Amino acid sequence: MTAEGSTLVRFERIVAELAECQTVQRAKEIRDVALTAAEFAKRKGMGDAAVHHARGYALDAERRMGELLAATERAKGVRTVGGGKGAGSTMRVQPADAPPLYDLGISRKLSSHAQKLAAMPEPVFRDVRDGRKPITEAFREQRRDAVKRKVNALPSGTYRVFYADPPWSYGDTRSGLSTATGAVAHYPTMPLADICALPVIKLAAPDAVLFLWVPSPLLPDGLRVMDSWGFTYKASFVWDKVRHNLGHYNSVRHEFLLLGIRGSCLPDTSKLHDSVISIERSAVHSQKPDEFRQLIDTLYSNGPRIELFARTQTDHWHAWGNEIA
Repeated sequence: MTAEGSTLVRFERIVAELAECQTVQRAKEIRDVALTAAEFAKRKGMGDAAVHHARGYALDAERRMGELLAATERAKGVRTVGGGKGAGSTMRVQPADAPPLYDLGISRKLSSHAQKLAAMPEPVFRDVRDGRKPITEAFREQRRDAVKRKVNALPSGTYRVFYADPPWSYGDTRSGLSTATGAVAHYPTMPLADICALPVIKLAAPDAVLFLWVPSPLLPDGLRVMDSWGFTYKASFVWDKVRHNLGHYNSVRHEFLLLGIRGSCLPDTSKLHDSVISIERSAVHSQKPDEFRQLIDTLYSNGPRIELFARTQTDHWHAWGNEIA
């Protein structure tokens, strides 16, 4: 038997253990062996089929690792500790028999990747494993599905003030890359049609106001969303970010905060604020300055208010978003 054949036979025997694998550590060992076999097959010119065969088993092992990691997460205890608001804050307690990931040579990125594979529906995973669907595309579909599930859980109630920063889809993911680029690399984006379809109008009081963030290149999309949600455009604020961003036609350093109303909803104050506000942007992708929420509170001090696609919970605001626990 050749060295190549001997290696693959030993590899097949190790992979056969996957069905019996019950520990994260063993699943990772099998994955690493499979990746090594794939690299060996590629280096020895054993053909695309052999390389694909080995990488497929590596995906099987990583998926199993993700299943075991997810089970470990579910098994972790949670206890309440003092110092927080309301019922207190929570602290996760890892089981004594669960070694830290770094002891197993597992990074957070690998753990997340494996658990995403584990959560992937079996037909989709088979398409990825057999090369019919790129894994990045499958992960993007997972993120979109997660957002849609969150959309189905829109809050009840009636609000006078709305503040929204939708996860706009720029269509800026470059083909041929192994990892996503642009906005999709930072958070799950939504197609324009899905954003427009949100039943925001069902939450709006007869007289209500909407503050809607929209990037300069997507200004027409922002106006379309505002109209779909039942608001009429009236004015805009311009956020001067001070620091420049690359653009196709100019160096973009601003973003629009559109103001639209439903019914009659003039501000609660007669003071007129400057429409251009200069605040240096942070290093966090798409993060908006708190000063704009404070501006909204100044203009519209009365009535219930909600932030859509919120990243954090803010006092006096209801919050709904994919990143809100």
